[in-house]
Amino acid sequence: MYREHFKKFLLTLFILIPFFSISQNIDYGWKVSSRKIEEGKFELIFSTKGVSGFQLYAPNQIIEDVRMAELVFSDSSILILGNFIESGEKETIQNKIFIGESIEVYEQFTSWKIAIQINGVIPANVQGVLNYYYGNQEEFNLGTPFSFSAPLEGGVSAVERITVPSLDINNPVSNCGDTAPNQKNLFTIFLLGILGGIIALLTPCVFPMIPVTVSFFTKKIEHKSTAVSHAIIYGIFIFLIYIAITIPFHIANETISPEIFNNISTNVWLNILFFIIFVVFAFSFFGFFEIGLPASWANKINAQSGLANLGGIFFMSATLVVVSFSCTGPILGTLLVGVAELGAWPLTVGAAGFGLALGLPFALFALFPKWLNNLPKSGGWMTNFKVVLGFIELALAIKFFSNADLVEQWGLLKREIFIGLWIVIGILIVLYLIGKIRFPHDSVIKKFSFIRSAFIIFFTIITLYLIPGLTNSKWADLKLISGFPPPRTTYSIYNSEEKKKGLFEPLQNDYAKALELAMKEQKPILIDFTGWACINCRRMEEKVWSDPRVDSLFRTNFIVVSLYVDERKKLPLDKQTKIVTSANQEKSIITVGDKWSTFQTENFGATSQPQYAIITADEKLLVHTKFYTPDADEFLEWLQCGLSAFEKNKKSSRLTN
Repeated sequence: MYREHFKKFLLTLFILIPFFSISQNIDYGWKVSSRKIEEGKFELIFSTKGVSGFQLYAPNQIIEDVRMAELVFSDSSILILGNFIESGEKETIQNKIFIGESIEVYEQFTSWKIAIQINGVIPANVQGVLNYYYGNQEEFNLGTPFSFSAPLEGGVSAVERITVPSLDINNPVSNCGDTAPNQKNLFTIFLLGILGGIIALLTPCVFPMIPVTVSFFTKKIEHKSTAVSHAIIYGIFIFLIYIAITIPFHIANETISPEIFNNISTNVWLNILFFIIFVVFAFSFFGFFEIGLPASWANKINAQSGLANLGGIFFMSATLVVVSFSCTGPILGTLLVGVAELGAWPLTVGAAGFGLALGLPFALFALFPKWLNNLPKSGGWMTNFKVVLGFIELALAIKFFSNADLVEQWGLLKREIFIGLWIVIGILIVLYLIGKIRFPHDSVIKKFSFIRSAFIIFFTIITLYLIPGLTNSKWADLKLISGFPPPRTTYSIYNSEEKKKGLFEPLQNDYAKALELAMKEQKPILIDFTGWACINCRRMEEKVWSDPRVDSLFRTNFIVVSLYVDERKKLPLDKQTKIVTSANQEKSIITVGDKWSTFQTENFGATSQPQYAIITADEKLLVHTKFYTPDADEFLEWLQCGLSAFEKNKKSSRLTN
C-alpha cells in the first residue's frame, strides 16, 4: 500500500521537477505466514534471511522516539495484541549515528511473530504493511515497506468478482460505440500545450531572451546560413527537452498499474499537495519570491554551451529551460497535472505543444530577423501579465482542493462557496488591472493601454457571469464552466432534496443490485464508470443526461448504475482481497474505488472516466463502450443501438433455447 503511494508521489514530482532521479531501498525479501490461535485470533510470522552488509534493527526497541518495526492494517477491525516475539541470532552494537545507544540488530536469519485479533467476519486473507529499519555503521534507513497478504484458516473469500469472463469487449452483440477513448483529445491537448507555451513566452523570464538569443546567433556567426541553421537547431532542442521531461511517465507506465494516472487526479492527498503547490506558484508570480532550479545547474550547463558543435547548442537550449523555470515551471506543471489522468502519451503531446510554442519563435526570428523590430518592448506589462497568471493559479488551486473535498465528501467547498471564491479572485484581478492593488516590482499605472482595457473588460464579464451561480435560481447553472464547480444538484448549500426532485438518480456503487433488477425487469444495464472529481463526468450529467430524450430512456429502458472509481469508503473486511491483474501485477482491493477501478480496467480495458457500457443481466456486452460524448444526439444514438442489440440478443437466446 505505502509503496504504491510512494510511486504516485514520485510521479507527481516528475510533473514539477524535470530531471529527477531516485535510488531504491534494499528489499529484505520478507516471507509471511499465519497460524490460527483460537476463534478470531491469529499469529502472523514474518521471516527474512537478512541482507549481506546490513543489519536489521530488532522490532521492539524505540530509538529517537521511533519504533523500529510497525505493523499497519487498513481496517480498524484488526487489533494487534502485544509486541513481536523474536527469534534468531541477535547482537548488541554501538552505532556511529546513535552515539551512546546500544542497538539490537540481526545480521542473518530472523523470525518475528505477532498476534492479532479480527472482529467480525474473518476474511480469506489479511492484508497489511510491515515497516522496518535497517542500516550499518554509516547508514540508518527505512526499509522498503513489505506489503503482504497472509491466508487465514477458516476465512471467507471475497464475495464479489472482479473479472467477468463473459464480458468480451472485442465481440459485442452490435458494433456501435467507441473502441477506444476519443483520440481527438490529443489534438486538443496539443493546442492547450501550445497555448501554455505562448503564455510562458510572454513572461519576463523568456520574452527578453528572444532578441538577445537571436541577435547572438545572427551577429556572432559569419555565415548567415550557418547562423540560421544553428538557431533552428536551438529551437528544436528546446522542443525535444520538454518532450524528454515526460519520458519517466512512459517508463512508469510499463512498471506500475495503468490506473496510476487516474489516481494522480483523484487521490485526496495528491490533490491537497497540488493545492499547496499552486498556491506557492501563485505567490511566486505575485513577486514575493522566485521558484527556480538550483543555480549550480544553470552554471554547469551554461559552462558547456557554445556554438562549436551540436553539443554546445544543446547546452544553450538547456540553459534557457533551466533559467526560465521560475516562469515556465508553474505553467507547464499546470498543464501536465491537468492531463495526468489521461496517461503518458497525452502528457507527451501536451509537453510537445508547450516546447513547440517556446522553441519555434527562436527559429522564426532567426529566419526573419527584421521581425524583431516589431516585437513589443519588455517592460511592466510582463510583470502585470505574470501577476494575473498568479491569480489564475489560485483559481486552479481551489479546484484541486475541491477535488479532495468531493472525494472525501467533507462539505467544505459546496458549489456556491467554490463559485464565490472564484468571484473574489475575479474582482481582485480587475482591481489589480485598474491599479487599486499593487505587488512587489509593480510600477504606477499612468494610462490604460488598449490591451489592459481589454483584459479589464474580459475579467469583469467573467466575474459578472459567475455571480448568478451564488443564487438558487434557473440562472445558476453556468453552463460555460460546467463540470468545474461541484454539482449543483448534489453539492449545494441550498436544500439538496428540493433540487433532486424530478431528476433521474442512478444506483450508486451497487452493481449486484443492478444485475438483480435487470433480471427482474428484463432490461439492459447501463454501467456509468465515474468519479467524484471527474470534470467530464459532471459535464455529461449536466448537459447530456439532462436531455429529455436521454432522461426518458434512462427511466424506462435501462437499469443505470454509477460506479465511482475514486470512492474512498473501505470495503467490508471479508470483501477486501488481493488479485493478480491481467498485466501480471499484484493489486490490493481495499476500498470501493479500488474495486470499481479494477473492474473497469480488467473488463473494459480503460482507465479514463466517464466510460459507459451496456450489458445484459447475464453480463454479456451488447455494444462497444462509449466515452466522453458531449453531443446528446450522438449519445442518444448509441443508447438506441444498445436497446436494439438487447432485443437482438433476446431473439437469439430464444432461438437457441
